[in-house]
Amino acid sequence: MQEELNEFIERALHEDVKDGDHTSLACIPDDAMGKAHLLVKENGILAGMDLAALIFQKVDERIVMNPVLKDGDAITIGDIAFTIEGPSSSLLTAERLVLNCMQRMSGIATKTHEINKLIEGTKAKVLDTRKTTPGIRLLEKWAVKIGGGTNHRFGLYDMMMIKDNHIDFAGGIKQAIEKAVSYQESKGLSLKIEVEARNLKEVQEILAVGHIHRIMLDNFSYEDTRTAVNLINGKYEIEASGGITKETIRAHAECGVDFISVGALTHSASSLDLSLKAI
Repeated sequence: MQEELNEFIERALHEDVKDGDHTSLACIPDDAMGKAHLLVKENGILAGMDLAALIFQKVDERIVMNPVLKDGDAITIGDIAFTIEGPSSSLLTAERLVLNCMQRMSGIATKTHEINKLIEGTKAKVLDTRKTTPGIRLLEKWAVKIGGGTNHRFGLYDMMMIKDNHIDFAGGIKQAIEKAVSYQESKGLSLKIEVEARNLKEVQEILAVGHIHRIMLDNFSYEDTRTAVNLINGKYEIEASGGITKETIRAHAECGVDFISVGALTHSASSLDLSLKAI
């Protein structure tokens, strides 16, 4: 993870700075030192503090960041998340990248926390998806965890998920599962296999084949979800997915599923309002 974070920071700084922050270089004396703090302007859950520290250090090792709060803290308008001091031009160079990351991550953490609260008292866990912003999936999934959610697979490489199109292209559920198992054996892999079911008949087909770890119930009604939970009877993990909203997630959780995947955690979260102010 550390290597990926370093690569992200380098790419992001190159995108923003390239051959120099010419405004700061022109307006700020080389030896000018400054102080600033991160002001919270919207209630929510704070995320991105550890990343901010890495960014500041990457921009200029002379920057000193003093955390006041930590990732996962509930924040309210007027809170100060951290103070920083160092070369003024370096603070300005780092400002936008830090804010972009923290606002985005805090927005996702806040949304995740809100949705997670809706299923308290059930055994279900809220999962994210691959519906993330290209290039910053690591940050967005990190924010989900900070907000109390659980990460699903990070990509196509760390878990096999046999979905409807895989099933149709492979010629059926049995063929798709058997090919997945055979592939792993030939490659020496040991990846978990999840299979999507579109109806109760497909749940029964999956159970008849076996060799999997989790069954995804896609767009199931509450009644069919409860029936599927009884059919599976603890043999495999169960994930509910598809069109699940804040209004319906509690009812899905009470059907007895283990996981509920919510793409909106990352694709529909609004950035939280934060501001870096000179002091």
